[in-house]
Amino acid sequence: MVHRMLTRGFFGVFFAPLLAVFLLSSVAQAFPAFKQAVAEAAARDADVATFYRESAYEPVWTGEGDSFVARRKALISALGRVEDHALPAERYNTDQLVAQMAGARSVRDLGMVEVALTKAYLRYARDINSGILVPSRVDSGIVREIARRDRTELIQSFATSDDPKAFLRSLAPQTQEYTRLMKEKLRLQRLIASGGWGKTVPVAKLEPGNTGDSVVALRDRLMRMDFMPRSATAQYDRDLEKAVQAFQIAHGLESDGVAGKGTITEINVSAEQRLKSVMVAMERERWLTRTIVGREILVNLTDFTAKVIDDGKLTFRTRSVIGKNQSDRRSPEFSDTMTHMVINPTWNVPRSIATKEYLPMLKRNPNAVGYLRLVNSRGQTVNRGSVDFTQFTTSNFPFDMKQAPGNRNALGLVKFMFPNKHNIYLHDTPQKALFKREMRAYSHGCIRLQQPFDFAYTLLEPQESAPKAFFHKTLKTSRETRVDLDQPIPVHIIYRTAYTEAKGPVQYRRDIYGRDAKIWNALTNEGVVLASHQG
Repeated sequence: MVHRMLTRGFFGVFFAPLLAVFLLSSVAQAFPAFKQAVAEAAARDADVATFYRESAYEPVWTGEGDSFVARRKALISALGRVEDHALPAERYNTDQLVAQMAGARSVRDLGMVEVALTKAYLRYARDINSGILVPSRVDSGIVREIARRDRTELIQSFATSDDPKAFLRSLAPQTQEYTRLMKEKLRLQRLIASGGWGKTVPVAKLEPGNTGDSVVALRDRLMRMDFMPRSATAQYDRDLEKAVQAFQIAHGLESDGVAGKGTITEINVSAEQRLKSVMVAMERERWLTRTIVGREILVNLTDFTAKVIDDGKLTFRTRSVIGKNQSDRRSPEFSDTMTHMVINPTWNVPRSIATKEYLPMLKRNPNAVGYLRLVNSRGQTVNRGSVDFTQFTTSNFPFDMKQAPGNRNALGLVKFMFPNKHNIYLHDTPQKALFKREMRAYSHGCIRLQQPFDFAYTLLEPQESAPKAFFHKTLKTSRETRVDLDQPIPVHIIYRTAYTEAKGPVQYRRDIYGRDAKIWNALTNEGVVLASHQG
């Protein structure tokens, strides 16, 4: 094959100077030179070298015909829009790539361009498909395993695609969440360019009946945020109260209509900061392999909720309590598969809790935490009176600790299992009062549910004709009972300070563990940029 470009159109003209070379060169002379150049350019990338070797060095980008022109145009066009996806334009050196294409003057140059395009494509494909960061390097609590597509498969699939533009579009997450986040990103950038949300509210609290400049600042800011229509009022009237309530709901705050300290703080967060949250959320969505069709469970740590999603639609939602904001208690982020629930569970106290919290208590009083049973390595219950607890440390404590099923059990009356090395699961709790709080980070890491019974009914519906009756019949036995799910369910423990819903405004939450701040710093280190304007 003679490796020459069509001269029609912008992307064909790049290689017009090579036509004369090819007219004077035989195929036999040109192809070995091209092959040698490709092999040399690909040598330091094992995947690229293997691909070209196994494809007999046939070109993907620099061949003759409409399909090659279409691939080049599709790639350069996609690279020109990477910032829409919150990716850094400088990462792909598009201008340098275009200049290299335009400056090709020999068969060797053509081979170098071929490999340069492939490498640019592979970097873009990986980044937009599964993110530019390695999560665990950003924060140890993000233990999510990223599903990276095989690089050889990526180039092979692209090379055999009938529609290069459509194939490149398909690489980004195909979820409604990603699409809506991108829409919000573009909206915020336009808003920032026109002045942001205006002046901040200069007081700590405002409430219905107040008047004055601070109320005007609150009104104007809420109007710019689209939480109330245009208004000239200088009074904290019913319309402004309703707008404050709408803002509070969209930001996970108590919706009492009073602009207290917490609400004012969130209202004064800049549009730039919200844009950062959206861009971080887009990167996070690229890390996640979501189920577009079927059922999944989403636990958003920053929102203190657990949801059941069916075919992309919300089926069930309940409040949750998550891990306390301490180094050894923060709930990790990962995905796994829920396989069963346990009704009337025994609480097998995690060793970290047994040794760090309960052992010091037992040293002071052997009868402390008397509701817990001590079990030796042979599974036998140990008489506390015969044990000298002062001889043990966190490293040599020889007992397991267990709490029998019952209303006082730390796990409540049901737990939901997706077996994982982090020993994290969802469960009931006797501490119901915690669910009334706005901030709900109190556990040792597991996820407590406010409505565990209703959650169980929802999970049992596909396999039980009367799920509620089945659940309570099992519960009344007071015996620990495992109930397998006929269809295992993907579980995603996520952390989103910005997320969307099918209807209504984008939701924003506080960065309770500081993880999004770390991700943003990592993204900026990779070249991600933010439009800036005060407000």
